[in-house]
Amino acid sequence: MNKVRSIPRPLVRANQWTIFGSVVLTLITKQEWILAIPLIACLLGLLFDFNPVMRFAKLFLRKKTSDYIPEDYDQQKFNSIIAISCLGLGLLSFLLDWTRIAYIFTIMVGIASFVAILGFCIGCFIHYQWKQFTYRRSLK
Repeated sequence: MNKVRSIPRPLVRANQWTIFGSVVLTLITKQEWILAIPLIACLLGLLFDFNPVMRFAKLFLRKKTSDYIPEDYDQQKFNSIIAISCLGLGLLSFLLDWTRIAYIFTIMVGIASFVAILGFCIGCFIHYQWKQFTYRRSLK
């Protein structure tokens, strides 16, 4: 039987809080380099399956990882691609002094992470709609 890969929800939440906190700190302090923290963490997670934020948060879990509500691994990878894109474009735009574009991408990823913390995953919704679209196209 194939085992479905998952990530315990508290680790996903820790990553979401890191993204949200970094965005808020960036906007308050005007220190755009802060965006590099979640960007690098998400890139390492996507490319090498090692997200330092989640690895650190795992130290604080009180139960076995399998005892927590699981989040779908592939869905989290998809969400990570969206976060990496927005964080990267936000950081790059700040560095190029494209302030409006920087604020758009930075605020967008901040809102998405906070809404996810509240319980609605925008990336999951986009992923589901994409899957539905490709399925409907395959029927034609």
